[in-house]
Amino acid sequence: MPDFQTALRDTLARLSLPAVIDIMVVSLSVYWVLLLIRGTTAMTVLRGAALVLVSAFLLSQAFDLRVVNWLLRNSVTGLVIGAAVVFQNEIRRALERLGRTGFRPAPQREEQVHAIEIVARAAGRLALQQRGALIVLEHDTGLREVIDTGIPLDAELSVELIGSIFAINTPLHDGAVVIRLGRVIAAGCTLPLSDSDMPSEYGMRHRAAIGITERTDAFVVVVSEERGEIALASAGHMMTGLDEHRLMRQLLRVFALDADVANLMSSPERAAERRVS
Repeated sequence: MPDFQTALRDTLARLSLPAVIDIMVVSLSVYWVLLLIRGTTAMTVLRGAALVLVSAFLLSQAFDLRVVNWLLRNSVTGLVIGAAVVFQNEIRRALERLGRTGFRPAPQREEQVHAIEIVARAAGRLALQQRGALIVLEHDTGLREVIDTGIPLDAELSVELIGSIFAINTPLHDGAVVIRLGRVIAAGCTLPLSDSDMPSEYGMRHRAAIGITERTDAFVVVVSEERGEIALASAGHMMTGLDEHRLMRQLLRVFALDADVANLMSSPERAAERRVS
């Protein structure tokens, strides 16, 4: 016990301001990485790898396993490369977040609310008609790679346009629509599929919606063709059991617009527009 107290005092005596900053930077970096992969398959892989490494270290210390000790000491480079390969999607997502400069033009909040209202109404109408749909709402991360896989439109967003795109047996029916700043940028787009485990009732549209939200910060509205249900994908997670009104509330929440809705909806112009529509 005295030896431990002496060692602790020596350590604290050598603790300088740069050392404290160094510890804080490393701790915050590890915490940020854990937050980034929380709820993903990467967290399961990380727990398994940590269990193996800790077990190997304890066994090597308990039984004086010199070869295992040598391997653990000299495997840091290999572990870093392996982590980069295993967690490539999470690393890409983190770099995308760091690379968002915020220089893109932002729409007026009322225009955003109006676009969300149109998307919710269109999804509700498609669900009643049991017509499948994938509606991608671009956020901060650009979706140029996805847009290039579809047919460019750059058309004004409307319920009728969304309905015509997802009409049965049309060429664009099976693809996704990308919406940016209240305009339909492209239709018939192909989305990357997720490799995560999903419930059996999820189809290809759900897997594609989760796939693009795992890689970007986009939000995806999914309408199931078989069950006529509406779901919202965000950050690799799926929120199901929505209707038109619940979908609109969730979209306003994720776009941080819910605080402004009451004022916008109470204005005479918006109230008259809602009555006409």
